[in-house]
Amino acid sequence: MFDAKEIVIMNIRSAVLFVALTSAALGCEDPAKGKVRAEVAEAAKSAEAPANATAEKLALTSSNTKLSWVGSKVTGKHEGSFKTLSGSVELTDGKAEAAKVSVEIDMASVDSDHPKLTGHLKSGDFFDVGTHPKSKFVSTKIAAGGKDGATHTITGNLTLRGQTKSVSFPAKVQLDKSKLHVGAEFVINRKDFGIAYPGKPDDLIRDDVVLKLEIDVPRSSN
Repeated sequence: MFDAKEIVIMNIRSAVLFVALTSAALGCEDPAKGKVRAEVAEAAKSAEAPANATAEKLALTSSNTKLSWVGSKVTGKHEGSFKTLSGSVELTDGKAEAAKVSVEIDMASVDSDHPKLTGHLKSGDFFDVGTHPKSKFVSTKIAAGGKDGATHTITGNLTLRGQTKSVSFPAKVQLDKSKLHVGAEFVINRKDFGIAYPGKPDDLIRDDVVLKLEIDVPRSSN
């Protein structure tokens, strides 16, 4: 027979086991579920601006441009960002549809909510920053309209881990005399760019990653 203390301990252990099994069964809800997926295709040629166009160049820096991400596995999710990037937006004749965006990302600046994960992301399993220290996005087309209430659809060549492909995603663009603001949230499949590390056998990493972009840059000329 068990005494009262042993019964209490057994009940606690049973409760802990039940919670663990329930959590494993339910898993972590996919943060990419229900979000717009970027369209991925072969790299496209960038359109040239008209010869008589007047371009205004806005500098993109780590202080006015934020690129963050959300990734997940069976048991949980992780969030992070890229701390260092630079680039520009060329506004031709003051029109968003005629703008050209170019951004270069320092992949060693990747950050996450866990130091061990941050180090792993820099390794050959993921971004392989020793071999591919930079990623780049260069727009090829910006069209009015888009999914989920977007004002525009931005298309461009994304180079990640040495692979370049065209991606197209919806964005909300606000352009007036004082500033340019761009906000976008969309999903990409990491395997499209050769990032195929599966994770642990009992804790698989999902292929979809949510990217969030925020640009808020003042215009110096009106």
